[in-house]
Amino acid sequence: MIEAHLKYPILLSIAAAVLTLVLKSAAYFLTSSVGLLSDAVESLVNIIAAATAYLSLRYAARPVDESHTYGHEKIEFFSSGLEGVLIVVAAAAIAWYAGQRLLVPQPLRPLELGLALSLIASLLNGVVAVVLLRAGRRHGSIVLEADGWHLLTDVWTSAAVLGGLSLVWLTGLQLLDPLIALAVAVNILWTGFRLIRRSFDGLMDRALPPQEQAAVRAAIERHLGPNMDYHALRTRRAGRRRFVDFHLLVPGRLTVQEAHTLTGWIEESVRSALPDLEVTVHIEPIEDRASWRDSALLPLEEARRARSGMDAPSQGL
Repeated sequence: MIEAHLKYPILLSIAAAVLTLVLKSAAYFLTSSVGLLSDAVESLVNIIAAATAYLSLRYAARPVDESHTYGHEKIEFFSSGLEGVLIVVAAAAIAWYAGQRLLVPQPLRPLELGLALSLIASLLNGVVAVVLLRAGRRHGSIVLEADGWHLLTDVWTSAAVLGGLSLVWLTGLQLLDPLIALAVAVNILWTGFRLIRRSFDGLMDRALPPQEQAAVRAAIERHLGPNMDYHALRTRRAGRRRFVDFHLLVPGRLTVQEAHTLTGWIEESVRSALPDLEVTVHIEPIEDRASWRDSALLPLEEARRARSGMDAPSQGL
């Protein structure tokens, strides 16, 4: 079951998307403005994206099972990627329609009521976008953040459309209407590509940001005693959950109980540094030469130590 702090923001997003679609569609039919049509098309995409986000959150909330031993959270990256693709498709449709209007201009109807309806829809989207972004950042949900950024883009899109159509209203230059729509399409396209790239990074198990990795390393190093080290640190993210694993090198004379106790302290320290974190530690004897040759990551870590000016670790040999 979806947790309440994730469920209610996304349901609010769906309700807002339906209401703004009605308002913006009415604004288009009242004015025949392709700029307002582009705004309405994006609201239709909002509904599809928000519904997809809700379904992905439901799937991600499932507990681990035999087929998905790491959980189901990666579905959030698929949802975010789909939203990005839908945004790109919407941008292409808007650009095509605006191009047709440039080639075959059509007169606009009175704009006053249409602009008023679009302004109300934009204010509604702005409030919901802030709610989604805050909830997404607070709970580490890429789905809520993606939906929030999508709505915020919609707000800026609407602001551009309203500003441009106000110029049309004041100057009578109706050519501005399709030009505004083309500018809106470019802006929407950029947002779509950004979401697709973020989703691709997640599906490819991109490492956590440098500042988060630094927090993990500091938490580990806080508990290292004499003649101890660690390496082969790997990090990734799946939805809200973060994963960290590394090799802990300790003196071979430590008992299993002593090594287990030390590992427990380190895991607790790392989890305190980053929420929603799963830690896996592989313990190895620091004196064994094989412990220093068991990961393809070791050359990368040696280069990192060299760049930071750190001393090379003692291999106890």
